[in-house]
Amino acid sequence: MGRIAPCPKKNNQRMKRPATERRQYHTTIFVLGALSAIGPFSVDMYLPGFPAIARDLGTDISHVALSLTSYFIGISMGQIIYGPLMDRFGRRRPLMLGLSVYIAAALGCAFSPSISFLITMRLFLALGGCVGIAGARAVVRDLFSGNEAARVLSTLVLIFGVSPIVAPTVGGILASTLGWRFIFLILAIIVAFVLCVMIRFLEESKGADTSISLHPKNVIRGYINLFREPEFIKYACVTSTGVAGFFSYISGSPFVYMSLFGFTATQFGWMYGVNAIGLVAASQINRRWLRVMSGHEILLIVVAAQFCAAMTMVAGSFAGVLNSMGVIALVFFFVCGHGLVNPNAMALAMEPFTKNAGSAAAMMGCMQMVSGAIASGLVSYLHNGTTMPMIWMMAGCSGVGLMILGGTALLRNRRSR
Repeated sequence: MGRIAPCPKKNNQRMKRPATERRQYHTTIFVLGALSAIGPFSVDMYLPGFPAIARDLGTDISHVALSLTSYFIGISMGQIIYGPLMDRFGRRRPLMLGLSVYIAAALGCAFSPSISFLITMRLFLALGGCVGIAGARAVVRDLFSGNEAARVLSTLVLIFGVSPIVAPTVGGILASTLGWRFIFLILAIIVAFVLCVMIRFLEESKGADTSISLHPKNVIRGYINLFREPEFIKYACVTSTGVAGFFSYISGSPFVYMSLFGFTATQFGWMYGVNAIGLVAASQINRRWLRVMSGHEILLIVVAAQFCAAMTMVAGSFAGVLNSMGVIALVFFFVCGHGLVNPNAMALAMEPFTKNAGSAAAMMGCMQMVSGAIASGLVSYLHNGTTMPMIWMMAGCSGVGLMILGGTALLRNRRSR
């Protein structure tokens, strides 16, 4: 089974592939989507088990929530570790290592005797699982370029986008019937299956490169060199502000929808699911738009639209004319925009790199997670019993993204004169 040939850059037109190559293409996309989905599944699936975990381990919800904090620390920092490893040893071996660590950590979570042990195992779970995020993006960059890379990333959104729709329901059923420990046993089984499928069907997209040194000084220098590439800085910052705005919604919406607007947990779950479906649908619209527009043009339009939606909420709240239905509709519009912003910005950020695409994917993933964590923390810190912290953060994040895109466009126009 040979390597999948990327589509030619000329006119960004896709060639019709033979049947065998199409099957190989779709299998590869499925494997990459499954690798990308490990991260969100690991969060969304165990959230319904929080009360049961607290009761079983003799603690409270706030301490159980620390297992989520340790997970986000691990998934942010772990990608920095895997980036150079993937550039040095190729993609497959680090992927196999990371997924093996994940399986062992998931079993550790399932048999946790205390909350401190669970928190530690969740950290190792993240350190293993984050390889799927960075690895999938690096493989996409190896095989595709330009608009085709953005189209493939949009397809990955379709696959891992089922996580916030399916995972909480599955986790809730497992927690209420078999117990919360079975959530982690099922996660271990799922990732073991993904590992087997990856070993069988995902061929190496980039061979080992012995010229890349893993000495700490060289690794640090390699990451610093990423920021000497203006296109990486621009689009990595745009995708990071997009993720920050999305995390502002995730962290602020439970209070706004349930405590402020009075919706039940079930109703909130349905609205959360509808927003997730909208995000996935938008990512598929993005694939069609890329046939007639560049990724940069889509980014400008969509980020501007997100900013307008967020500022409409801010203005409406100040004027006292924005009701719950208005917030729900505008938030839905904003979240859908994320389905177009993320794949395009990620593809453009990684476009300049071939030799060190693994490090670029890892650094971008770390930036996304850190910016998301900061935004979530600010929404919680600024909590004042209104919608303002959430919608101001959404407006601020999209506004910064728009300034980055607009500012660089102005500089380019001035230099061309």
